[in-house]
Amino acid sequence: MTLRRLLLAATVLATPGVALAQGTSSSPWYSPMGWLPTAAAEPVSGVYIGAGAGWNHSDARGLTAQGGNAAYFDGTSGNRQGNLGFEEGFMGALSVGYGFGNGFRTEIEGSYRYNNVDRLGGFQNRAGGAPGVAFRNIDGDMQQYAVMANVFYDFQLPRWFPNMPVAVVPYIGGGVGYMWTELEASGARLPAGANSVRIDDSAGQFAYQGIAGLAFPITAVPGLSVTAEYRYTGALQTKFDGTVRNPAGGVVSRGSYEVDQAHNHSAMLGLRYAFNQPVPAAPVPVVAPAPAAAPAPARTYLVFFDFDRADLTDRARQIIAEAAQNSSRVQTTRIEIAGHADRSGSPQYNQRLSQRRADAVAAELVRLGVARSAIGVQAFGESRPLVPTADGVREPQNRRVEIVLR
Repeated sequence: MTLRRLLLAATVLATPGVALAQGTSSSPWYSPMGWLPTAAAEPVSGVYIGAGAGWNHSDARGLTAQGGNAAYFDGTSGNRQGNLGFEEGFMGALSVGYGFGNGFRTEIEGSYRYNNVDRLGGFQNRAGGAPGVAFRNIDGDMQQYAVMANVFYDFQLPRWFPNMPVAVVPYIGGGVGYMWTELEASGARLPAGANSVRIDDSAGQFAYQGIAGLAFPITAVPGLSVTAEYRYTGALQTKFDGTVRNPAGGVVSRGSYEVDQAHNHSAMLGLRYAFNQPVPAAPVPVVAPAPAAAPAPARTYLVFFDFDRADLTDRARQIIAEAAQNSSRVQTTRIEIAGHADRSGSPQYNQRLSQRRADAVAAELVRLGVARSAIGVQAFGESRPLVPTADGVREPQNRRVEIVLR
């Protein structure tokens, strides 16, 4: 519910057509609607690389003896079902991906997992059968190599205070791919002198995973983030060759062991670096209140526009009227007007649109009595965004005209 409220508030506060006056408050962003959030973290746009490492837990799995091994257990214990357990282990992953600038990312990932074998058992005796169902001298390990294609979505959360850095970017994802498993496991059945079970083989199978994580952007290095994530990774059931051997090492039976589906739970810390990530725009300076007797050296007003529009709203006219009145009160020698546009549309169209917006503001100032010779008009199109965005993104704070009294 908290996330839903945050997103709803951000949408309402960013509604197009709201005109703001900068310099009329001690805070850089104030309007009759209340405090506005500053820009959120930039969505990943373009190529990025990532790496991480951490803890891996592999669930215990059932074993089913097949072939000659099945015949052996059928004849000695009457049960061909066993089980295999693992110690806590570790994993690592490397990835290269591409961000689309709208929260979605896709990547190719390679990963490695390692767990020691700590339990081998089962193949229990039938009633009245020979004793000796426990195992001793258990040894072995499991290594898993996987190549996965993943898709992610990053949730862009606003910052609610001008000087507070972005704390976190949550993300979710999933992927499919292929996993190769190298399994070595052995254990001797009790009592001493009994035969032993050995598995030593590798096999590949279809794999899948779900991911939930948090990214912590490093503001000092644009594009760099620390990541923390949980992963569930599974792989389909598969078979591994193995034997039953006597105490001297001779093969008593040969066949395979069908191993149940793999279930891995991992927690990782890592780093992600996005190339060509835009550098956040420097904050607009705030004019400190001057003593009543001394005029401020410069004063800035911001007029915002609806999407793809250059006509003035009622609130915009109020801001322009305030600028016109103050231009005579503070002994202004020149009024600078700069038009801007967001990145939705072509650069050429946005250049013309920002010019129309600047001309509309200049015309309103002249109508209010400001001399045209005291006004300088410039148009910057989408080249100087207040909030950097990916191409094609509609950003209300970039659809603006700045009025500076000097």
